[in-house]
Amino acid sequence: MTAFSKKTLVSVVAVAAATALALSGCSASSKYTGGDGVLKLGGVLPLTGALAFLSPPEIAGVELAIQDINDAGGVLGKPVEWTLEDSSDGDHPEIAPASATKLLDAGVDAIVGAAASGVTRLIIDQVTKAKTVQISMSNTAPDLSTWDDGGYYFRTAPSDLLQGAIVGNQVVADGHENVAIIYQQTPYGEGLEAKAKATIEAAGATIVSDLSFPEAETNFDTIVQKTVASGADSVLIISYDEFKKIAPALQKNNFPGKDMYLVDGNLANYSAEGFASYLEGAKGTLPGGKLDEAFKKRAADLYMTNHGEELTEFAYLAESYDAVILLALAAEQAGNDTGLAISENLQSVSAGGDPVTNYADGLAAIKAGKDVNYDGFSGPIEFDENGDPTGASIGIYQYGKDGTSTLLEVVAGNSVK
Repeated sequence: MTAFSKKTLVSVVAVAAATALALSGCSASSKYTGGDGVLKLGGVLPLTGALAFLSPPEIAGVELAIQDINDAGGVLGKPVEWTLEDSSDGDHPEIAPASATKLLDAGVDAIVGAAASGVTRLIIDQVTKAKTVQISMSNTAPDLSTWDDGGYYFRTAPSDLLQGAIVGNQVVADGHENVAIIYQQTPYGEGLEAKAKATIEAAGATIVSDLSFPEAETNFDTIVQKTVASGADSVLIISYDEFKKIAPALQKNNFPGKDMYLVDGNLANYSAEGFASYLEGAKGTLPGGKLDEAFKKRAADLYMTNHGEELTEFAYLAESYDAVILLALAAEQAGNDTGLAISENLQSVSAGGDPVTNYADGLAAIKAGKDVNYDGFSGPIEFDENGDPTGASIGIYQYGKDGTSTLLEVVAGNSVK
């Protein structure tokens, strides 16, 4: 073969390869149209209201994830953008929809939040009908699994079908036979109460009192007096910040603090409260397992740098971080930042494929043409067709006399049964 013919052949092969690559790229991305190549995320989180104590760890998780993503090269070669708006709570129903409108008008590709299931109910139709992904780190209401969301709603926290069963079983396992429940009259409270009650009764114990209250209630004298009068040997309290009113009322009526059970909405640091020592022995549940200490420190350090405040709560930190990493991996895998592209790839990057535990490795695998399976700090996740994490863990905590809780054990289970 002559030198000329060799050169000609090399040129032909090079052109053919370049053409094939170009066509392959067109084929991979032709399914999705629109998008500007920049992943824009908006947050609808409780900066005010009864769940405001949860926003610091949620914000910290989001901001740490975005830092890690951008340090690794961003999404589609560009830094992720982030805008945060207030959701408040169900007692201020006008705030979250206004925030969602502001973010949608700004062209966000996905909304992170809301924190509360009841607040998500205020915006989920608005967000998903705009074909924008909504992913919550802490929604637990069971009926959100089958919401008519067009495939645009996801959550990294397990349904209360799991938490309700575990806290109910814990109450009975501790030897209680006559159980009282005080619960918030919201989708969150009602869903968790229903599962916990069914579990407690199925285990052979009796519900001797079952009383609800409206969100943001401040006077619990009557409810607590009825609870104590029922002869309850334990009380499960399903609330948000209202617990700061419920606990002193129970203490005033001489109900043993060690026989109280809390849940994720109120399992907080109460060391600064006057009733801190009263909580000694009380137990509670929180989705997620034991948090990696290095991960917690990185989040706390970044939060201090960004906000000048110490991070003292860590509930849903991991779920928030993982939600953002999954959004980024989905957009990168799709080669597109639109809501449709992200929604159609979230399940894929959470299950099957090569396991990865950080964004940098996931990005490298996707660029190498591999299918990835992200396992995060909150667990394996693995979204089902409803956008729920199918496998999840619930931590069981116990309070000391200083008003803070310590992890006793982690219980794993299926979150959708």
